[in-house]
Amino acid sequence: MNRLDEQCREVAGVLGLPFDCISMEQAEARIEVAIANKYRCFLSTPNLNFAVQARRDPAFYASVLNSDMVVADGMPIIWVARLLGIPLKQRVAGSSLFEVLAKRPREKPLRIFFFGGEGCAAEQAAANIESFSSGMLACGFLNPGMGTIESMSSGEIIQQINDSQADFLLVALGAKKGQQWIMHNKDNLNVPVISHLGAVINFVAGKINRAPDRWQKMGLEWLWRIVQEPGLFRRYFYDGGYFLYLLLSKILPLAIYQYVLNKMLAVGPSIKITSDLTENCLDLGLQGSAISQNNRLLKTSCQKALDEPCTILRHVRINCAQLDYFDSAALGTLLLFKASLSGKGQTLSFYNVDTRIERLMSFHMVRDYLLN
Repeated sequence: MNRLDEQCREVAGVLGLPFDCISMEQAEARIEVAIANKYRCFLSTPNLNFAVQARRDPAFYASVLNSDMVVADGMPIIWVARLLGIPLKQRVAGSSLFEVLAKRPREKPLRIFFFGGEGCAAEQAAANIESFSSGMLACGFLNPGMGTIESMSSGEIIQQINDSQADFLLVALGAKKGQQWIMHNKDNLNVPVISHLGAVINFVAGKINRAPDRWQKMGLEWLWRIVQEPGLFRRYFYDGGYFLYLLLSKILPLAIYQYVLNKMLAVGPSIKITSDLTENCLDLGLQGSAISQNNRLLKTSCQKALDEPCTILRHVRINCAQLDYFDSAALGTLLLFKASLSGKGQTLSFYNVDTRIERLMSFHMVRDYLLN
């Protein structure tokens, strides 16, 4: 199954993760295009807990990098983006995006398969979908139990999902396990849109209610969830403490550092990219400032490298000797570039990285990923 066009993505790095800079309407449109054209769209919806866990689990982190669309589900991510001048347009909560898709009338209903959930949640969601939605039809449901990823990925299970001819596969196995299951099976699934939306299955099943719009806009949906699910208190308490740590150790220092570098370097839209392909290795030299105004040039250079066959290109090296600065847009491009190369069995490394660039990587929380 073909993927949505990577070149069309405008991505920015926030809290070390690549987020698509899109509105709710644009996210909905991408999903509709994927369904209409049978393109694969692996949708990830990181909130603060998601971002915290991704820093601790490389496989979880990789699942976001390998997603076809990544939207900011939590208001703290939007607040950080605003503080750093990153153009994330708005919060695109997975639950809200699902509601928008569900309530749009269609001549041909969107076919949805519910996979996972606790107890009979998937079955109940399938039974409730017609009263919940004017544009969706449940084409199947399955609770695979509490087994391993492998036991939940049998040929019979994959065949059942594919035979349903679903347009949207909603997974609810817990964020880490759900993302891992999708990564393990997405190449064998014929469903265009796949996403882990654990809370949605409970909303549709009627087990819990979403917070009122006012609470959502104030960033207090977490408090509403705790009232309904007291067991979430520990998770939110830990996430809040860790967010405070990141705010003091990474986010505020990055805001100050960006301001100082912009003043000191008079950062402008000038960049030059050189390339030299020898002995299965491509050297890209970045000179100047890699920022959003010239990010198209960086994306084009990365795409040319990705278009090279693996037999010709095995390794890409980026020379940072004359790189003065990079912003969140360039960072997002580089994160996706490394993930795409890894998916082809190719590698990416950086060299001649001075203290200034290394510190930027550290504040953006990507140093270990990009330099290792």
